[in-house]
Amino acid sequence: MTVREILKMGDPRLLRIAKPVERFDTPEMRELVADMFETMKHANGAGLAAPQIGVDLQLVIYGYDSNVRYPDAPPVPKPVLINPVITLLDGAEVDGWEGCLSVPGLRGVVPRWERIRYTGFDELGNAIDREADGFHARVVQHECDHLIGRLYPTRMRDLTQFGYTSVLFPDMDPNADD
Repeated sequence: MTVREILKMGDPRLLRIAKPVERFDTPEMRELVADMFETMKHANGAGLAAPQIGVDLQLVIYGYDSNVRYPDAPPVPKPVLINPVITLLDGAEVDGWEGCLSVPGLRGVVPRWERIRYTGFDELGNAIDREADGFHARVVQHECDHLIGRLYPTRMRDLTQFGYTSVLFPDMDPNADD
């Protein structure tokens, strides 16, 4: 397993649309998934999309039992999600603070759907069909945005609610949002 470099906002590779995965359960796929989990863990991330490490594939990982960057958030399952499709379950939106490993040191309030259904495949090619709400739904939507070349600041409606984590949340662990 290798910790990969996480691309930062401004890198044009983050703006590309990722390609669907066509081959599952290959040595290359297993290595990529292992590297992504190692990279996410090293960065204290809640999730990571393949485009964030320069790989143009529709593959995201996310989840944790607890996370220093989101100390009040409940645990989130830890799947590998490939070629995802998100479906809105109702029209309710909720605003919430988000950060991103590709936008280090900053946080902003982003509107997201409260309840979603997501489908796709795991790394073996098995179908995934789940419903999510709350923070789980937020994480899935955030990571899947990377697959269409979007970073969370482009979803914000009020830039007065965007700033440095160290200023907005002075009591947060200073190493949590590097």
